[in-house]
Amino acid sequence: MRIFASLRIAGRALRRNKMRSLLTMLGIIIGVGAVIGSVSLTTGATKQVEDQVASLGENVITVFSGNFTSGAMRGGWGSAPTLTLDDAKAIAKLPDVLAVSPEVRDREQILANGLNWNTQVMGESPDYPQILNRSIISGVMFGDQDVRSLAKSAVIGKTVADQLFPNEDPLGQTVRIRNLPFQIIGVLTPKGFNLFGQDQDDVVVVPYSSHMHRITARTFLNDILVEATSDKTILKAQDEITDLLTTRHRSKDPDFTVRNQADLMDRVSASSKVMGGLLAGVAAVSLVVGGIGIMNIMLVSVTERTREIGIRMAVGARAADILVQFLIEAVTLSAIGGSIGIAGGMTFSWLIARLQHWPTSTPTVWIVVAFISSAVIGVISGFYPAWKASKLDPIDALRYE
Repeated sequence: MRIFASLRIAGRALRRNKMRSLLTMLGIIIGVGAVIGSVSLTTGATKQVEDQVASLGENVITVFSGNFTSGAMRGGWGSAPTLTLDDAKAIAKLPDVLAVSPEVRDREQILANGLNWNTQVMGESPDYPQILNRSIISGVMFGDQDVRSLAKSAVIGKTVADQLFPNEDPLGQTVRIRNLPFQIIGVLTPKGFNLFGQDQDDVVVVPYSSHMHRITARTFLNDILVEATSDKTILKAQDEITDLLTTRHRSKDPDFTVRNQADLMDRVSASSKVMGGLLAGVAAVSLVVGGIGIMNIMLVSVTERTREIGIRMAVGARAADILVQFLIEAVTLSAIGGSIGIAGGMTFSWLIARLQHWPTSTPTVWIVVAFISSAVIGVISGFYPAWKASKLDPIDALRYE
């Protein structure tokens, strides 16, 4: 029963000084609200970036030409044309490879419907949509027969369709690339900008054979897109590709670069975690400041209520009862402040999501952590004032004015 009596006494003491109690809680409210707000924003942003990385394709490995050393000359990926169609065909035969798309690309000024547009023209295989997790919103993707016959068929993105065929259906229309007529047989599903700021819909995709023999007359590839059989075999497939190309190219130093989507995801996640940690650290400072505020007010409260403490001890209250009472007051202040801070932080996140269209997400575990942290801070900051109050001499306390 003593604990309930202490709760009632603590409640009366806090209600007696409502404004002071509110100001005391303010530090905890701001600190917890900042923690919840920062975690919500960073978690939402991380999720958005991870979704964008995933939208680039799952289990994707990209082989870039370059990363070569020739005498005193050194270069990174893309610095030398070293990949061939035979390399792509050899990679396609590896056991842990599901799909392959040899890739060649150039920016071209294309014409159609009396309009022109500068866009990226990409030569790909029919597996391109599957590898990069893209689909055709209307029409069809070109097939293997189109690749073999060097067909003048094209699949375009929504941006190109909007620019060249406003308010028209582009299917069956003709687009001229270097004055060569290509028939539009499909339109890619819109994907918007990727995390690198590139418009993924500003593209024209043609068979890689048509690009290499009809448009640019090149013999080397820019890169090779590869899809592993699963996320569990992606590292094994990457090693197989590295070993294969090292053997095929017979070079002392690799003249190619192999990267997988998991590497990009890890780097993005690591950056997001660092930013989240920095924001949470700044918010934690506010929690510490709030705890100091509670300690300060509780010390003042002990001084003001010295005579009250003396009376309670004179009528039978033990030192432990006084200790518990002041601890309850401190924990109550911090717990209420933490609850208000959690609600405020989630409200702030919701407003940001609605007004700025930023993604936000508040993990339940962080709500629990924030509440427990506020309660722990209440215990820590309230212990010394409570201990000081419990050590007062009853006679000296009754004499206190």
